[in-house]
Amino acid sequence: MNASVRLSVSSLRAHKRRFAGTFLAVFLGVAFLAGTLVMGDTLRAGFDSMFGNATKGTGAVVRSADAITTPGERQGVRQPVDTTLVNTLERVPGVAAAAPDIEGAGQLVGKNGKPIGGKGPPTLAGNWIADAELNPYQLAEGRAPQHSGEVVVNRGAAKKGNLKIGDTTTLRTPDPVKVTIVGLATFGGEDGMAQVTFTGMTRADAEKYLTARPGEAASIKVRAGPGVSEKELVDRLTPVLPKGVEAITGQASAQENTDMISSQFLTLFTTFLLVFSGIALLVATFSIHNTFAIVVAQRTRENALLRALGASRRQVTATTLIEATAVAVTASAAGLAGGIGIAAGLQALFPAIGFPFPDGNLVISALSMTLPLAVGIVVCLGSALLPAARAGRTAPLAALRETAVDTSGASRTRAVTGTGLAALAVATTLSGVLVSPSLWMAGLGAVLALVAFVVLGPVASTTAVRILGGPLDKLRGVTGGLARRNALRSPRRTAATASALMIGVAVVSLFTVFGASLKATMDQTVSRSFAGDVAVSTPSFGAGGSGLSPRLAGAIQQLPGVDTAVGLGRGVAKVDGRGRALTVTDPVALERTFDLGKVDGSLHALGTDGIALTRAEADKQHLTTGDRTQLTFTDGKTQAFTVRAVYGRSELAGDYVITRAAWAPHRTQDSDTLVAVSFKDGVSTDAGKAAVQKVADRYGNPEVQTRSEYAQSSAGGIDMMLTLVYALLALAVLIALLGIANTLTLAIHERTRELGLLRAVGQTRPQLRAMVRWESVLVAAFGTVGGLGLGAFLGWVLVKASDGAGDSAFAFVVPPVQLAIVALVGLAAGALAGLRPARRAARLDVLRAIATE
Repeated sequence: MNASVRLSVSSLRAHKRRFAGTFLAVFLGVAFLAGTLVMGDTLRAGFDSMFGNATKGTGAVVRSADAITTPGERQGVRQPVDTTLVNTLERVPGVAAAAPDIEGAGQLVGKNGKPIGGKGPPTLAGNWIADAELNPYQLAEGRAPQHSGEVVVNRGAAKKGNLKIGDTTTLRTPDPVKVTIVGLATFGGEDGMAQVTFTGMTRADAEKYLTARPGEAASIKVRAGPGVSEKELVDRLTPVLPKGVEAITGQASAQENTDMISSQFLTLFTTFLLVFSGIALLVATFSIHNTFAIVVAQRTRENALLRALGASRRQVTATTLIEATAVAVTASAAGLAGGIGIAAGLQALFPAIGFPFPDGNLVISALSMTLPLAVGIVVCLGSALLPAARAGRTAPLAALRETAVDTSGASRTRAVTGTGLAALAVATTLSGVLVSPSLWMAGLGAVLALVAFVVLGPVASTTAVRILGGPLDKLRGVTGGLARRNALRSPRRTAATASALMIGVAVVSLFTVFGASLKATMDQTVSRSFAGDVAVSTPSFGAGGSGLSPRLAGAIQQLPGVDTAVGLGRGVAKVDGRGRALTVTDPVALERTFDLGKVDGSLHALGTDGIALTRAEADKQHLTTGDRTQLTFTDGKTQAFTVRAVYGRSELAGDYVITRAAWAPHRTQDSDTLVAVSFKDGVSTDAGKAAVQKVADRYGNPEVQTRSEYAQSSAGGIDMMLTLVYALLALAVLIALLGIANTLTLAIHERTRELGLLRAVGQTRPQLRAMVRWESVLVAAFGTVGGLGLGAFLGWVLVKASDGAGDSAFAFVVPPVQLAIVALVGLAAGALAGLRPARRAARLDVLRAIATE
């Protein structure tokens, strides 16, 4: 074993440059993984500290015990509590103070007339709590609101909107309210709670604009007296609480808020980054394997001589694995340092782009260090395992041979195995997509397809390179022909080098196809379901935004050129015990403005005790027209509703529809998510849109769009997602680039004598550089074409699987322009990867190259 170690050390010292590409591939993958884990731990610790500091004065929170949670949402809607309960709580022994916490949606308008926030995180408004220990926001500048129309806003929102103390602006509640800023606040020492905006009002204003009825609050915050613990405080409060109301400790409330951020943002965010870390490491695996395979092939004679001198197979194998271990440990250790640097850079970058990374030192846990280190070492050693085993099988007589011929491209076993895997992948995928929709089956089929591509790579590379390189003979003459023959020389090497790029291109293509399909689906949905001419909406998604005023649709309806204006509000209720979202609207106007498909029954007679639902939901609930179902609202009241209509489509109208009259007794803060407008015959879209915009300006200046503009803006988040995906996948493409460059560099070392002979018989330096570059482009072309095909297939799988998972019909679209750009980028990557190896080949000394053994 000592001899193997000495040989490995000597080899690493003599050939450090051979492993430079492997080192970089492991380093980048580990750094990205470690950076993601450190950043996730730091964000969680930061939010824990921020919520803890913000609520440290709150001993208990009194609130409704039950919450109604709709599918796809983790945070439910609770019944308000009566503010008269404050007096009861203040008389409980051990209570120092109690204050109602009134909370609702409220979106500030900035100095430029545009809404602040609303791009996902909530835009909140509430009463300003006078007790500084119970108020999670601390007054940093100015004073608390004292008169109607005065507000305190969090400092982060003021900075975004270019607002300052003394400015007058609009607060959408969603009805527009003119407010004057009299103070700026911080949350737990930060300018705000992440991207959440907050506006603090007087209690009277909060009750007027944020609640359905005076005397209601989201919860009541209670401060404990000296010497009373949080648990003891809760125990004292519980006996005086009415039925359906509970008390939890302030610490539990802070933990719920942290868990909400963690589940809704941090977990999704870190999982998203971890997926791309995995893709980067998978790409690195091919590059690392290729490097060791080439190094072992180049040392065939050296290993054979060692065998002839008495070295055992185990010793030769151990020599290669020790080299891999040395590279893995050093590169992974450096990657940990790089990951800490990435996290520190993001901590500094996030506030600059508007996301307040909580203050505090980086949190570096044992897991965030040991896991990337272990993954880096395992990936590197696993990639080197087969080449090491191949090195150990080197026969002593191989020392007498000049070269070894790579016959992988003609391997019948590989062709049969790969074809079988491909057939199994297609069958599994089709079964999971078309026969019995299953995301697990579709995912398994996608993995099998990837494995089949890798196995068939050497077989396919021979044919693919001949076809792709065919034009080179005519365009580049002898130089192009030599480049094609060099790429054909080792099918296994060409396939392994191209596979790294293929995976990166496949994932880019997958998201490109899926993104284009989502856009087409959104356009198809709006075109098919929305029969109106213009839509009024607020530019928000997720929990953000305040919605539209319920009075806006009525005001637009008064315009002389408008035929129908219908607002779509949102409510929640339990339908036979299950939380469901309700669409609150005028059913008659809804039917005139939206295509609901076939309607059984009538939407004209819903009244205050009727409900309409989609056919899919009716089948799930085993309901039909005339049946009765129980609805339990957030105020705790249960009412029987009669199913008076069953309609076909739910894409924009929602699954359950009730009238505004039916919702009014149970509503909280009322708002619309969309107002759809149809014009009378003879009214042009431009003229009608301008008239609607004038009315909308009086209600907080929401956006008025034509049907096509609305469809396009609804899909706007997809472009943001794709931009982020492409930025993250750049790491995988960079690693693939390093793999191609490293392979070519090692191949040039292997072909030194051959290159010297070419130069001796008249090949010029430019011709030699061109030959190497075109070889790189051919390898990249093979990987790019394979990646485009695999990505398009997986995109189809994902679209069909998504189609089967919901009621909406997904459209499958292959965007030719975007995929052409991906192809060009892949070819450009190949040309870029070949630059350095080509320069190195051109600088070879002819006589020394010829004399090389």
